[in-house]
Parts: sequence; C-alpha cells; structure tokens
Amino acid sequence: MPIPPEPSAYAFDLAGVAAGEDLVGIGADLTPGTLLAAYTTGLFPMGLGEHGGPPMGWWSPDPRGVLRLDDLQVSRSLRRSMRRFEIRVDTAFTDVVRACGDPAREGRWITPQIRDAYQRLHELGWAHSVEVWQGGELVGGLYGIAVGGLFAGESMFHTVTDASKGALVGLRDLLAVDDDPRRIVDVQWRTDHLATLGITQVPRPDYLRLLEVALTTPLPPAFA
Repeated sequence: MPIPPEPSAYAFDLAGVAAGEDLVGIGADLTPGTLLAAYTTGLFPMGLGEHGGPPMGWWSPDPRGVLRLDDLQVSRSLRRSMRRFEIRVDTAFTDVVRACGDPAREGRWITPQIRDAYQRLHELGWAHSVEVWQGGELVGGLYGIAVGGLFAGESMFHTVTDASKGALVGLRDLLAVDDDPRRIVDVQWRTDHLATLGITQVPRPDYLRLLEVALTTPLPPAFA
C-alpha cells in the first residue's frame, strides 16, 4: 500500500476560482504531500517558464479532460497492435518518465525538478507507470498518480505505432478489473487525438464531483 507522506505546508482551494480559468495558482513546492493535496483537490503542477521551467503553475482546467472506463474506443487496428504488445506495471518507471521528458520532444515540460518529484512519489507507492513492451524492448508507456479510484495521467510516449494508445488500453483494463464504474482517468485537457479514443470533457464542478466519488473507491489491485 502507498506510504502516507508528510502533510503539505500549503492548502489548495478552488472555491473562488472563476469558471473557465485553467491556471489557478503559482508557487508552492513539489513535496509528496503537496502533490497529493493538489491532486485530491483537483489541481496538478506544470511550470510556466520555458519548457516547463519556473515559476511553478498549478492548473485545474475548465473544462477537464476525462476518460470514463466504458468510453474508451479501441479501433480494429489498435486491437491488432495489442496482440503484439506486453503490458507491464512499474517495471521501468524511471525510463518511462525520462522518455516522456525527452528534450527532443516538441512541447516538452517535464523538468528535472518534476522528474525527481514524481520519482519520490513512485518510491512511496503513489506514482505508477503502465508500460508497453515489444520483443523485450520498452516501446511506449504512460505515468501518473493513483489515489483511490483516480488515475491522474501525466504524460505518455511511444516509439512504435499505437504504443501510447496501447498503454491507455492497458491502464483502462487495470482500472476496470473489478468493474467499479466510479474509477476515472484524468487526462487534464482533451485534445483532438484523445477525443478519438473516447476522452470527453466536463465542466470543473462536474469533474470535482467525479473526483470526490473516485477518491472513496479502493485502489485497483495493480496499484495497491
């Protein structure tokens, strides 16, 4: 089971945030307690500087990109790809985060500070990687935070076709193993690409209600 961290020195509150405002705070720190306090309140960190550098921003998108487990769309070609993939959990967390933060990636935002913060959360049992392997090689994956029935996805990567999509399919299967409909995947923002997979967007108040229910749900066995 995850190890509870020291409480955060900061308090997060979305009560006074205007509708449609995504950036809701600046500053704080990236200790495990602060990160968990943020995620369980409906926020996540991403730096405001170049390539994710300081200062640290705290975000709560309105609307919010969400995957409900029954909504995932798996195309025929992706099903064929899945037959070539092996899904693993937490066997290469550091490698997945490093690949997601590759300096050559356009729009990169994962700094060494972010990487170290999530490594600490991983060591405490809160951050996880879902990996796609093919022929003994890591070819894709994603990482994020699991708290109760919430999986807050942070980033994904692939080096072969469909490997990042395969990681999402693997994540869905891990969360749906006992058919608990209260579990959700937070993807932060819905993109056109994610929309093809069944990701929808909901207003912030609706997301916070989904979050409240998800947090009362037991961790899926793969992350417990």
